Amino acid sequence: MTSSTVQNVTILGATGSIGRSTLDVIARHPDAYRLHAVTAYRSREALFDICRRFAPAQAVIGTREDAGWLRRQLDDAGLERIEVLHGDPALLEVSRAVEVDVVMAAIVGAAGLMPTLAAVEAGKRVLLANKEALVMSGGLFMDAVSRHDATLLPIDSEHNAIYQCLPMQQRGGLSRQGVARLLLTASGGPFREWSLADLESVTPAQACAHPNWSMGQKISVDSATLMNKGLELIEACWLFGAAPEQVEVVVHPQSIVHSMVGYADGSVIAQMGNPDMRTPIAYGLAWPARIDAGVAPLDLFAVSRLDFEAPDEARFPCLRLAREAMAAGGTAPASLNAANEVAVQAFLDGRLSFLGIARLVESTLETIEVRAADSLDVILCEDAQARRVAETLLHQRSF
Repeated sequence: MTSSTVQNVTILGATGSIGRSTLDVIARHPDAYRLHAVTAYRSREALFDICRRFAPAQAVIGTREDAGWLRRQLDDAGLERIEVLHGDPALLEVSRAVEVDVVMAAIVGAAGLMPTLAAVEAGKRVLLANKEALVMSGGLFMDAVSRHDATLLPIDSEHNAIYQCLPMQQRGGLSRQGVARLLLTASGGPFREWSLADLESVTPAQACAHPNWSMGQKISVDSATLMNKGLELIEACWLFGAAPEQVEVVVHPQSIVHSMVGYADGSVIAQMGNPDMRTPIAYGLAWPARIDAGVAPLDLFAVSRLDFEAPDEARFPCLRLAREAMAAGGTAPASLNAANEVAVQAFLDGRLSFLGIARLVESTLETIEVRAADSLDVILCEDAQARRVAETLLHQRSF
């Protein structure tokens, strides 16, 4: 932390839904947080708008061409002092910058692994909204958190809820805490009650229309297939030192109970709130204090009922595939994530059916041999291999 009471914040993935929510919380507390750097891959207009509103020290975009465009726009707006960078090396630079206290890791997918890890290795407070970083490199990632004395706070609403429900002084593992199980809630997505026959004809527009949350396309599709919950199961295992069988997925359509922790004495502690990502974001920014997030108080009378049911893994096999990948260990979770990213993009592009997502992922995992995930080079190599295999299978077979 810097000596100032104002914390400098970098947002990796500032133009996405998590990034925008983070900006909203920061704007509510100008005396406590200063935006140091923002990044985006290709949303240059949105990044320019953020720069105009918050005047960060640095802005990072994906390509040299977009960086040139952004530089010109900023100069014309009288914002010459904002440094414009581009590419992967720049992502690493702003993630580990000495001026920065807090890094919001909100880049979607495998692309977020290296900058998030760079922030960890620089000993930052890392607000983890990129679950794929842990899914891919779990053991190595958590070792780095410990070795570099970083502070890791989960921002996914489910993991943030579990974090809040665990004993403050004993986080980092379930041993000697009296914890019997972690109950990971899932909305069930937009197709919770659809039949298998109906799921065959799901369109990308339907899959991206989540009933409770406003999210990007990729995570919306993952939520619809329950792969998002599978990835969260893997993430929960690494974050809290749990075995896959200790994590129970519970479908809760209202998305009011964000997750629960069951204790050996029969107690179950839940964290509740309106479905708004500003709540866990504000928790991560202010921890261990609490600040206003701009979220309306929960009205239990308006909610009136809370429903819970078991997930149907016959209709939504991605949850099973994720649990099996975590049980297999090694590079299996990284391969699962890579194959899923290929499958989801193929679905969004109209090259794969909705149910074909799980079929392609399962076929990819059956083709690839699991290796020990003992280095980042191995993990990145297996990630690339899984993508190649998934693309090859997509062209060779009908899913």
